[in-house]
Amino acid sequence: MNHLSRRDFLKGVAASGLVLSSINVHAKSYGVIERKETTELSGNVFHLTINKTLVNVTGSPSIATTVNGMLQGPTLRWREGDMVTIHVTNYLDEPSSIHWHGIILPYQMDGVPGISFDGIAPGETFTYTFKVQQSGTFWYHSHSGFQEQTGVYGAIVIEPKEKEPFTYDREYVVLLSDYSDEKPATIYRKLKIASDYYNFNQRTVGDFFAEVKEKGFWEAWQARKMWNQMRMSDRDLSDVTGYTYTFLMNGHSPSKPFQALYRAGERVRLRFINAAAMTFFDVRIPGLKMRVVAADGNNVQPVEVDEIRLGVAETYDVIVEPKNSQAYAIFAQAMDRSGYALGNLTTNPNIYAKVPKLDQPQPLTMADMGMGMHMADMKKMPMKHNKYALKKPVPITQLPMRWGVGTTMRAKNPQYRLDDPGVGLRNNGRRVLTYADLRSLRSTKDDKYPDREIILHLTGNMERYMWSINGIPYHEADPIRFRYGERVRITYINDTMMNHPMHLHGLWSDLETGDENHLVRKHTIISQPGSKISFRVTVDAKGAWAYHCHLLYHMKDMFRKVVVT
Repeated sequence: MNHLSRRDFLKGVAASGLVLSSINVHAKSYGVIERKETTELSGNVFHLTINKTLVNVTGSPSIATTVNGMLQGPTLRWREGDMVTIHVTNYLDEPSSIHWHGIILPYQMDGVPGISFDGIAPGETFTYTFKVQQSGTFWYHSHSGFQEQTGVYGAIVIEPKEKEPFTYDREYVVLLSDYSDEKPATIYRKLKIASDYYNFNQRTVGDFFAEVKEKGFWEAWQARKMWNQMRMSDRDLSDVTGYTYTFLMNGHSPSKPFQALYRAGERVRLRFINAAAMTFFDVRIPGLKMRVVAADGNNVQPVEVDEIRLGVAETYDVIVEPKNSQAYAIFAQAMDRSGYALGNLTTNPNIYAKVPKLDQPQPLTMADMGMGMHMADMKKMPMKHNKYALKKPVPITQLPMRWGVGTTMRAKNPQYRLDDPGVGLRNNGRRVLTYADLRSLRSTKDDKYPDREIILHLTGNMERYMWSINGIPYHEADPIRFRYGERVRITYINDTMMNHPMHLHGLWSDLETGDENHLVRKHTIISQPGSKISFRVTVDAKGAWAYHCHLLYHMKDMFRKVVVT
């Protein structure tokens, strides 16, 4: 659990001390190395190793898989325009890989086994080399098995060729992740047996009577009946929770928070990266406004907010300007409110900010299921439709679709909800960033109009923990084919009750946020439950690319190979 008290933590350390010593002796004999502090590497040539590493995140020793023995791996600092060469040696007893998330590069360097290369066999070294064509905040991670869950990830910072449109005095990478002492295969097996295994926020009889008191018996009864008919729970916010996860900020658990020092009056750039396997984080710094200046590494028109939801694999750059010499909590609570990651922004490492209380979890609404809007929901949720429609229609390329046992959920009335902050953040009294707030700094007025449209349904059977695209799991699906030089509009219809962070490798996704002249460029797009969302892709890179949901335990089947010819 993430609510580990200092006392419990120390007790755990003491109790596990002898065990740790024993494991330490045996670990060394099996090639397991000890954990090192995360450092930054810069230059043009890098040497990375992937190792089994002895760590103690929760108070009990466990074996992680890490880069250079660090949890999180080293931050790689590149320069736009440079050729970089990265030698990656795999010391695991299974194949491994490194994918450079959001980096524009030749497909052979993208690092996805079975798509762009064969992977890195045990004991072997693979050399990645490519020209850095962009700047901003990005990250890297393994694309093999569940190694991303066990620690193979790290940050990438790319310095720009030209002066940035904002200034700051100091910067910090703030990388968020989720760690469990359970083996990922065990977590996945438990989800397959019972998809709500880690959900300890289930409904009770008392909840029903509270609803009766609020809405009256008939409306409360009808609502429960509808949810039961759909075999869904409005409390099902995250598949894996703080019951097993410890949430980390730069590898630090909340019992020993990450420290970010500043001097009063400085402008501090925070490079937020969500490198979690399954956790969406809602980030705020009580007492400070956050000025958002970049999304997924691309500069945006500045927008000042109190809170940001980071979907898995997204990055946001913000600038904060603390005026006083005091400590501020960098508070990143999990979307389901089962725990949090924590940092301390302070002028004095001995002064700690007060830690906020977790917000109460909000239930999903029928609108989140794409089942139409109740009047009460409509009052709470601002909705705009027309500005997201194309000005002139384009042909729709029909792709195979299969409804059946793997698609028990279906959104009957999905809506564009870019100005909806999402479940848990609605009407919380804080200014929350939404996709509708994002506008690219660059003009997209003269960008090519889409040649055609593809509609992809994000589908699943929650009860059996089955995931797919268009009702077809990856192993039964044909590749999606793009033509080099075309511009494709892609629309997601999310038929499930989960948020899905969708990542298209190798090609930018220009998100339609309602301003045709400033489409915001992203590498990962969150598709909210029961909603639709559209973006445009300029197909300017030939090869074979991966395309998938970035929730690790959804990825195997909610996955496609994209072929550009």
